[in-house]
Amino acid sequence: MHGDDEPEQERVIEWLAVMGDQPVSSTGSDDSDDPIDDDDAEVGTPMKRIAKIAAALVAFYVVANFIDVWIASASDYDGTATAAVVLGAAQYNGEPSDALQGRLDRAAGLYDDDRVELIVVTGGGQAADVTTEAKTGYDYLRDTASIPDEALRLEVDGTSTYLSLAAASRFLAREGIRDVILVTDPYHAKRSKLIAEEVGLEANVSPTDSSTSFGRLIQESGATAIGRLISFRRLDAYIDV
Repeated sequence: MHGDDEPEQERVIEWLAVMGDQPVSSTGSDDSDDPIDDDDAEVGTPMKRIAKIAAALVAFYVVANFIDVWIASASDYDGTATAAVVLGAAQYNGEPSDALQGRLDRAAGLYDDDRVELIVVTGGGQAADVTTEAKTGYDYLRDTASIPDEALRLEVDGTSTYLSLAAASRFLAREGIRDVILVTDPYHAKRSKLIAEEVGLEANVSPTDSSTSFGRLIQESGATAIGRLISFRRLDAYIDV
């Protein structure tokens, strides 16, 4: 009987091998040496290495942008330009917020020190506002800082840094002006300069003396990193910053 069973067992083993499309051994040997597993390991190792390199490059790019933003926040241009451009900040029924007043005072100082010939105030208003950031700045510089009217320009429609600087660049170009000193808060310095250069201005930055939080630097680093990759015009289409 045992002799008759052996051919039958061999036929069953061969049938299972065909159905499973895998080699089957009647000895029950370990299949850990299967060459398919080795090939998978060889493919997986380079992919993991590439993923690690990509992650390292992303981390380096993010850190490099943070350092750029941080250095710019601590830097102050001490030269001259034709115009100072004041980036808008909040106003309350025609009264400048502390942030906006700090920027306006810095711009007035640049004018009084003969470092600029003109001051451009920028910024539109919200739906419920009775006036704009630019008009508030204009009134403050004329009435409080005694800047003459002929030395003031207004950009009243911008609702973001990009839109304000793009509009200012267009009307300054009509006067043959490209060189400007941007006046804004320290955390905002690097991104403002890059945006100004993107819209055709030759820009340097004279930031205010306001303090800068770590969170603000992180936020600006992210916006700066993305804007450098996709352009600040495209970034502005998704986020008002």
